[in-house]
Amino acid sequence: MPRIGQGEAENTTQLTGAKSRMADFQLRAYQEEVVERALRRENVIIWLPTGGGKTRAAVYVAKKHLETTPRAKVMVLVNKVHLVDQHYNKEFKPHLGNDYTLVAVSGESEEKDFFGRVVRDNDVVICTAQILYNALTNTEENKHVELSDITLLIIDECHHTHKDSVYNQVMACYVEKKLKGEQPLPQILGLTASPGTGGGRTLDKAVGHVLQICSNLDSAIVSTKNYVSELKEKVPRPLKSFDIVEKRLQDPFGDHLKGMMQMIHEYMDLPPDVRPRECGTQEYEADVVVLEQRGVRQDNRLLAQCALHLRQYNDALLINDTLRMMDAYRSLEEFYITKFITAIDGTDFFLVGLFEENQVELQKLARDSRYENPKMGKLESTLLQQFSPNVKSKGILFSKTRKSIHCLKDWVLNNKALQAAGIKADFLTGSGNGSTYMTQNEQADTIRNFREGTLNLLISTSVAEEGLDIPECNLVVRYGLLTNEIAQQQASGRARAKDSKYSVVAQTGGREVQRELTNEYLEELTGKAIAKVQEMSLREFRTKITELQTEAVICRKIAESRKVEKKSRNTAASVQLLCRNCFKSVATGSDIKLLDNQHFVNVNPDFKRHYKVGMQVVLERSFEDWEPGCTINCSNCNKDWGYEMKYKKVALLPNLKIKNLALETPQGRVTVKKWKDVPFTVEDFSLAEYCEDNFPDLFN
Repeated sequence: MPRIGQGEAENTTQLTGAKSRMADFQLRAYQEEVVERALRRENVIIWLPTGGGKTRAAVYVAKKHLETTPRAKVMVLVNKVHLVDQHYNKEFKPHLGNDYTLVAVSGESEEKDFFGRVVRDNDVVICTAQILYNALTNTEENKHVELSDITLLIIDECHHTHKDSVYNQVMACYVEKKLKGEQPLPQILGLTASPGTGGGRTLDKAVGHVLQICSNLDSAIVSTKNYVSELKEKVPRPLKSFDIVEKRLQDPFGDHLKGMMQMIHEYMDLPPDVRPRECGTQEYEADVVVLEQRGVRQDNRLLAQCALHLRQYNDALLINDTLRMMDAYRSLEEFYITKFITAIDGTDFFLVGLFEENQVELQKLARDSRYENPKMGKLESTLLQQFSPNVKSKGILFSKTRKSIHCLKDWVLNNKALQAAGIKADFLTGSGNGSTYMTQNEQADTIRNFREGTLNLLISTSVAEEGLDIPECNLVVRYGLLTNEIAQQQASGRARAKDSKYSVVAQTGGREVQRELTNEYLEELTGKAIAKVQEMSLREFRTKITELQTEAVICRKIAESRKVEKKSRNTAASVQLLCRNCFKSVATGSDIKLLDNQHFVNVNPDFKRHYKVGMQVVLERSFEDWEPGCTINCSNCNKDWGYEMKYKKVALLPNLKIKNLALETPQGRVTVKKWKDVPFTVEDFSLAEYCEDNFPDLFN
């Protein structure tokens, strides 16, 4: 199959026929322009702004591909689970469902367990990228898929194809095959509202980033040149305003928190080389995260625990800066509820005692309306400018964390002026497990209620910035956010109604305004970088892409070799697993086995004496071979370790969170965030061996 920039004469007739039928599909002129090269079977990235109809253009390409390609197989990759059903129901099925077989597959679908067969039996497969990557690396016949089985691979939000993302892992398989001359390979169609600059602040760096994305996707990048005015008319830019508020003159609640933090600094006797930055900032948070890790490595529980508690106080300061004082107070109160009953040494008693001694005063200060956060008043007036009982408005309020959007919803629902204005709000977060996450069904219900008008204000984390099919809004507010230029563009693109407003609520001299202005510059820089790449001659472009791809393959091989070397440094039996909170040794590396290539479980029956079970874990979906049991916590200090899982109704296995454990190795103590980074090799789980070890009487 032809690669980048190639258009074969034999496709001319097909292209002419395709163009003549474009009107039936109702593509706009700028969409026709950006799909032209894709219809010639070239690998391309379509660059159109949020709301510009990238997905509709992709459906059109898929339709023409299916009509003109023998044994065509189209696969659509998305990077978030909720986008699987959205693309299936809203775009691909309505236009392709009458003539072709389509299926939507995610980690929540049973079809993932026989994905190879699903791909063989359907014309169009819409799935998360992880599903495809698992299938590429799985050797079981019913689960395995080859890239050669696919003729068109559509990658949504393709700017994520970089570094170690799963998109890039899939494309790494593609690039290696391409460089070896292996055929056939699928045609690639990427979709993005912005590839960004990759952190680059100069044109050369931005061009380098765009070329790297093109290299990773083995694609040229296309945009409209002849119909820019039509695109601007279809996707108008909202009116941007900086709604600035003066800094609060007095902040006795915040000052009191800082005083308590100073007392912890003095108690922990900070090492002379440690100089934490200003309290109440992201930089301070980064400092205490490093300090906690250092405490664990040095077997210094006082240092580690003080750092953990300082992070909670810093979180409270950040909340106090963005939300209500009571929200900040409650965040600390929630943290200390369990600490009262799980204190195990003098450090714990000091930290818990410090909060207890100051709790009444903190609560009193938090309730004093004279010192309330002025940003909340500015946010209220910003919302009231757009919402009133007689005006139909729709808006999205973006904030940073799941905790903050829960607090903002509570504030909106209890604010008399906002309720009188007819604001009907709910929050929207990413899917997952835990009280602050939403299930997929809850997400779908919230978006449907917003579309139908039952709700008119979504209070959302970044989940609503990218990809979700959310109706046009006339107000987008960014509140307490510091993000990159890609997120800013996508959030701005949500305000697509006529005369819409994009508001940044910020404090005088705050970093939000500077970041917004920087992002505007980076957005402009991205456009210039793309133009530079598009101006390259075909030969120059292909040479550069091949050079970058070759470098990437070499770097991946070196990284893989180092990873193997790191894991071979220690035998599993030589590594001890410790509770990260109390440092008690609870297992060895040889107790850990890898189940179904994703669950790290402890098979040693003696491990049970080190933990206590808690609440039953409830997950939204069911699984082929296992079901969740109860949560497990350290029996000594109550640290969360994960949960039990019932495997094939036979084995009850503790499924462990490595981030909540420490590793004692022959070289010293370390912490890791993910199991893939442990410095030893984890063997695969064997049910037969497990049964022999745990039920010996049955095998004698």
